[in-house]
Amino acid sequence: MTHLLRHGRAWMLALALFAGCAAVRAQAPRYVLDAEHLSIGFLVDHIGYAKVLGLFREARGSYRFDEATGTLSEVRIEVDTDSVFTNHRARDNHLRSAQFLNVKEYPRMVFTAEGAKRVGERLYEINGQLELLGQRQPLTLRATWNKSNVYEIPGQGRPYVMGVSARGSFKRSAFGMNYAVANGWVGDDVELIIEFEARRQ
Repeated sequence: MTHLLRHGRAWMLALALFAGCAAVRAQAPRYVLDAEHLSIGFLVDHIGYAKVLGLFREARGSYRFDEATGTLSEVRIEVDTDSVFTNHRARDNHLRSAQFLNVKEYPRMVFTAEGAKRVGERLYEINGQLELLGQRQPLTLRATWNKSNVYEIPGQGRPYVMGVSARGSFKRSAFGMNYAVANGWVGDDVELIIEFEARRQ
């Protein structure tokens, strides 16, 4: 009987510790990307002459971040593919077509990550998944935590804001986007540029 009681107490203690850890994780504040201070850009080579710079003008996202421990989790960035913009109407329409983003069938491009590896005081390696054209492939973002503070600009309600710069790259052919890859007219490598401010909820 004594053995059973000790065994039971051990299980209760383990469950309590597990519940405590889960509670700590759940308490990490949620941050929502500020649409007015969010830039998602890309660079793609054009026949070796120069790289075309483009943007996605509509996107949203959120994540959880514990500033005390530096723990990042539950990352999600969702992009409206129809919002692609390269400052050239014909090219933008081509990018929206089935040869590239196929926006009618796949209106969203989504990056998700369960967590991140801290590789420096304010540097993170975010190993996640990019969903594009109905396929999911690994994507690593290298992110810099620039600043966190109560917003200095008056009239904003003094929110607590975090600023981040992130970079990554992927091969579009990995998602079946093969137009002009073989002849080298349009580069296969897509360089991602992500800059944002996020408000703590």
